[in-house]
Amino acid sequence: MGDSKEGGAESPPAGAAAREGLSLLSQGESEEPSAQGSALFLGGNEVKSRAVVKYSSAPPRTAFARLEEKTDLKLPPANWLRESAKLGPAGTTILGNSKKSKPFSSFGMAYDFIDSVGNDVDVVSDSENIKKLLKIPYSKSHVSMAVHRIGRTLLLDELDIQELFMRSSQTGDWTWLKEFYQRLIDQKWQRKKKSKEHWYQKAILSKFLYYSINGDGAAQPVPSAAEQQESSSSDQTNDSDGASWPAPFEMPSSVSEDPSASSQGSEPLEPSYIVGHVASAPKEQNLTTLFNDGENSQGLKNDFVRNILWTFEDIHMLVGSNMPIFGGGRYPAVSLRLRDNNKPINVLTGIDYWLDNLICNVPELVMCFHVNGIVQKYEMIKTEEIPNLENSNFSTKVIKDIAQNILSFLKSNCTKEGHTYWLFKASGSDIVKLYDLTTLCEETEDKYQNPFTMPVAILLYKVACNMMMKKNQNKKHYGTIRTLLLNCVKLLDKSRHPQIIASANYMLSELFQLDEPKKEESSESPLNENSDESYSEEEEEMPDSDENGSYSTSSDPSDDNKAVAIIKSVGELSVPEKYKSIHQIRPSCTFPVCHDTEERCRLVLSYVLEGLKSVDSSIKKESDLPAADPNTPIPLKYEDESTRGGPEGLEKQMALFLDKMGSLQKGNYSSQSGMIPGSWQHKMKLQLILKSSKAYYVLSDAAMSLQKYGRALRYIKLALQSHDTYCCLCTNMLSEVLLFLSQYLTLCGDIQLMLAQNANNRAAHLEEFNYQTKEDQEILHSLHRESSCQGFAWATDLSTDLESQLSVSCKCYEAANEILQFSDLKSQNPEHYVQVLKRMGNIRNEIGVFYMNQAAALQSERVVSKSVSTAEQQLWKKSFSCFEKGIHNFESIDDATNAALLLCNTGRLMRICAQAHCGAGDEFKREFSPEEGLYYNKAVDYYLRALRSLGTRDIHPAVWDSVNWELSTTYFTMATLQQDYAPLSRKAQEQIEKEVSEAMMKSLKHCDVDSVSARQPLCQYRAATIHHRLASMYHSCLRNQVGDEHLRKQHRVLADLHYSKAVKLFQLLRDAPCELLRVQLERVAFAEFQMTSQNSNVGKLKTLSGALDIMVRTKHAFQLIRKELVEEFDQPKSDESTPAADSSPSLNREEVVKLLSIFESRLSFLLLQSIKLLSSTKKKTSPAPT
Repeated sequence: MGDSKEGGAESPPAGAAAREGLSLLSQGESEEPSAQGSALFLGGNEVKSRAVVKYSSAPPRTAFARLEEKTDLKLPPANWLRESAKLGPAGTTILGNSKKSKPFSSFGMAYDFIDSVGNDVDVVSDSENIKKLLKIPYSKSHVSMAVHRIGRTLLLDELDIQELFMRSSQTGDWTWLKEFYQRLIDQKWQRKKKSKEHWYQKAILSKFLYYSINGDGAAQPVPSAAEQQESSSSDQTNDSDGASWPAPFEMPSSVSEDPSASSQGSEPLEPSYIVGHVASAPKEQNLTTLFNDGENSQGLKNDFVRNILWTFEDIHMLVGSNMPIFGGGRYPAVSLRLRDNNKPINVLTGIDYWLDNLICNVPELVMCFHVNGIVQKYEMIKTEEIPNLENSNFSTKVIKDIAQNILSFLKSNCTKEGHTYWLFKASGSDIVKLYDLTTLCEETEDKYQNPFTMPVAILLYKVACNMMMKKNQNKKHYGTIRTLLLNCVKLLDKSRHPQIIASANYMLSELFQLDEPKKEESSESPLNENSDESYSEEEEEMPDSDENGSYSTSSDPSDDNKAVAIIKSVGELSVPEKYKSIHQIRPSCTFPVCHDTEERCRLVLSYVLEGLKSVDSSIKKESDLPAADPNTPIPLKYEDESTRGGPEGLEKQMALFLDKMGSLQKGNYSSQSGMIPGSWQHKMKLQLILKSSKAYYVLSDAAMSLQKYGRALRYIKLALQSHDTYCCLCTNMLSEVLLFLSQYLTLCGDIQLMLAQNANNRAAHLEEFNYQTKEDQEILHSLHRESSCQGFAWATDLSTDLESQLSVSCKCYEAANEILQFSDLKSQNPEHYVQVLKRMGNIRNEIGVFYMNQAAALQSERVVSKSVSTAEQQLWKKSFSCFEKGIHNFESIDDATNAALLLCNTGRLMRICAQAHCGAGDEFKREFSPEEGLYYNKAVDYYLRALRSLGTRDIHPAVWDSVNWELSTTYFTMATLQQDYAPLSRKAQEQIEKEVSEAMMKSLKHCDVDSVSARQPLCQYRAATIHHRLASMYHSCLRNQVGDEHLRKQHRVLADLHYSKAVKLFQLLRDAPCELLRVQLERVAFAEFQMTSQNSNVGKLKTLSGALDIMVRTKHAFQLIRKELVEEFDQPKSDESTPAADSSPSLNREEVVKLLSIFESRLSFLLLQSIKLLSSTKKKTSPAPT
């Protein structure tokens, strides 16, 4: 090797191994080095290796003591097997402990570094297992390893067949594997005992290492008892090496028995709630809720001195190592080895030493040679020189190829998460086989005999929990999380592990975001970008024939049909890319695409149901409950005396509801099943029930948008029943949950309102409401274990009575509003508060209109009655009360438009009241009553308030125009009634005329004749009628008035003015020819009246001329009349087409005939008078005869 390379190796070593001499890392402390590892160049072949210590419990590194020659290692040092400050907390683990792996050692590391599992790391294992795999082509020894897949990570553990079969002989467990092994692999299996030489070599190695850390401690003779201690300690070491296997799949008492052991945190609404202690940071809690000390002692604990993230070429491995590392002086980091001088180093030993140094990033190896335990010499060897040692030559490139081929082989064939695979090579054989032990185990009577099942399930659960904590950062992991959890649930026995199954199902339900807007459904595409890697249970069950075929052939006599895959010869592993994986382990599984909201919610509810079943099955007092068949719908006796009374009964229900809400604030707890508050069952059931209520709410909202109101009411009923149960179980009601309840009740009010407005389809809605799926029945059955679910029965009944439906809707909104008042929810959720008040205002308007229409119907049915009935008055009061409350609701949220509409409706109610008070006696004796005037004036006040509420027309032109029209109509009606039924018994004629005139002018003011709209012809007709009536009134006054000439002149001018304006407006209309003709005839009569008071013939002639001119101008009216008569005559009798909206009914022929008769007589009279006047004038002006 060149000097530059040697200098690089002797420089302070890169990676975390160099830092171990600086400080002692406390238990659980993570060490992240600043250097990025080192690259070693060996024999011209570049091998990329990088090691980062993730965790270390090793003491500060000390220099090793070089022993003097002739030191007898058979004699124990004074510090042998004793605690020392130099050893630190690792104790004897560092020195002299067996290299043999414990069962589940990879799981202990995986639990501690859960972030690395499933994503970044390819392999998690003990360094001894890694070395054993890479030495397969060079070694004849047997290989037996358990392989598990978690995401893209493989966990490797030694599967000690001898230990398993010894256990099988004692307990009867694993008999199926023993029989399988004897049948297919080794028919004459027997336990092989280790030789005395093995124990001798272990003992002198241990003594050598203790000597090396305590150089000043010379060898001291020890009594024979010590020798016995040595022997016994060796046996103990051996016993600890083969850690006893756990009983097959036993659940820790902390999960199945202890109610205080909870996998939940303190915040019941956070998704991390079900993760809690289980997915905590490494070393802090370390699965305390799922594994007690007994389990930790069975290999589920991370017992390695250091955990290293080792990158070998493109393979990322999390490796556990206990190799002693010494440092200090010239050699900051070296590994120390003891070799028998009579036995040369072989290839296997060289690979072993090289890989150990590479994994721990140690640049040098110090070898101490001995002969029969007597130290001979030391030799220093650089790590990169190890492959070139005499008798130990090997190619690092070949080792790299072996690693890549083995990993590709395992990745291509260990495809099923949760399955235990067995990689086996018999001693002296060249054939490597891979079996699926899970599949083999399922063929036996008890499929839970596999002791790996529980650790695998817990690891799947933990990895999913860890990803779940970060789900908001990266939603594309949803598919992976779902697959992990489904496989976890599949592995576990429901009766033995209800807590984990309930938690896993809750997490599965949490993956589906129920509150996602619909527009975001398309954004789920990143979850499905790997469409060729989509997950399905059916797909997982299918063997990968292409991959299997590349590793085995049926013609091979060594093949057996139980193996998943076979490497026919270990020599093939040395061929570069011989077993290159065609496709890597699937990095993620596609999240199921839910094409609609209902599908998503149904998936959520299916997981919730499984979780509820797990919780219910674990509650001890289940035998105390009455048996119920989940397939039989539970009879729900909602109706009692309080609910049968319609809206009146609702008041009692609301009072009970408000009392309940108040008790929730005090944290009252009542469970019928006997769950202990704070237990995992209690916390988990709370979460599952809350999730079900959310899912049913979303389903109800979706059904509402589809106008399936019966279905929507059924779903919101289930949502409220779930919430009612939640309220019974909850000891501390959170504001967020109260907000949910307010939203549920708001939606329930919407549904009841829509059912009231769609009474025609009541039968279809009732059928949808009564339908119930088996899933819903089973969830309801679980809810009934805790409460009667009747807290919201008053809100979810499907009534056939319109008034009841409207009242229930209103009470729902009121309850939703009351909930917002309980805490600071109103200010925290202003948008929802505004929506609730808007709905309250709207439903009160609906109820007010309902009562108002009923009152109008009663009024129309009243034949002849001088007094208003009590029923009518009660309806007015109810209607008025609803309008007033609705107005207050809208005004409190500054909704001027809706407030104006309700004020307008209140005005209409006042007009109905006025109409009801009109005298129903003799029409000739009737007068405009004070009550009528009172109510009409109240109506005017409400219309004016509505206009003030709007402010200007720009805010809402349509509402503004509508209010103006109603106000104009009110003034017009009031003026017309006063004019037609003048209250002469109470008021003077002049006062009545003045009031009529003022009312007509106000009506005219609010009658917009200029704006082009659908209402313009009506406005023009109204204005023309007003001018006509005013002109007639002034005409009448002029006829009846005697005396004041100034007033007579004023009336004459006003009458003439209004007649002319009426004519102009009637001429604009095409459908009022009779009115136009009548006005013109009245103008003629007015001219005739004026003529009677004139004395001069010239004046009379002038007036007659004007009257005749008016008669001539009636031509337009006659043309319109003729046109309508012709159209009426030409129209087929069978044609029943509806006339246009702005056209009047067909002409009143009697009226036309009457007007024609008057026209004819007046025309004759005018012509006759004109002839007379002209004749007399001619006589006066002609000269006298001479």
